[in-house]
Amino acid sequence: MSLSGKTALITGASRGIGRSIAIELAKAGASVAINFSKDINGAEETLKLIKDMGGYGFIIQGDISKYDTAKAVVEKVVSTFGKIDILVNNAGISKVGLFMDMKEEDWDSIMNTNLKGVFNCSHNVVQNMIAQKSGSIINISSIWGNVGASCEVIYSASKGGINIFTKALAKELAPSNIRVNAIAPGVINTEMNQWLSKEEHDALMDEIPMMKMGEGEDIGKAVVFLAGEGAKYITGQVLTIDGGML
Repeated sequence: MSLSGKTALITGASRGIGRSIAIELAKAGASVAINFSKDINGAEETLKLIKDMGGYGFIIQGDISKYDTAKAVVEKVVSTFGKIDILVNNAGISKVGLFMDMKEEDWDSIMNTNLKGVFNCSHNVVQNMIAQKSGSIINISSIWGNVGASCEVIYSASKGGINIFTKALAKELAPSNIRVNAIAPGVINTEMNQWLSKEEHDALMDEIPMMKMGEGEDIGKAVVFLAGEGAKYITGQVLTIDGGML
């Protein structure tokens, strides 16, 4: 699937799933804008990996939980590429713990990044996509946005919000030839899961029918599909990629 001539903005692309998405989009021929908030070394490594395989991209810093910052990020990408064809709202944070131990600032920080960040970027990108009568927005959700997770109540709520946001916005933008979909990853082999002990890891694998974690490229390849012509009649969907876990 070729995305040659397309431009993509990926939020939170300095590591993990975001990095894999940026790499897979670049492999498919898209020019990529690698957004990051704090990890400049990670963003530079993502860009190096893309350049080493002959792809094109640039890095752009900005905390997309803030509306004006997200607006500036979008404006920079448009001024550099002339357009944005693909927006991948990937940036997200989590905090594991009992709900009774969470504080108001935990709610605010998780919601501002995970859900408000999706609003901030989408709201600014949509204006450009409507003008060009085309575009694809892909939101990275989570299986916990589908069913909820104990000890990740706020995170689950933010991801559930993304799912409904996706379905509603897809209906609104369909007449403008803009598609909006989401991907709900299960357990993916990233740095976020390195804290697991061997016992915890083995117990988790027992819950996954395929008995293994997914890889970042599994999500990246799904993004490429949803962004491409092969998915031109797909919108308002939440694609779950979890090895059969749920």
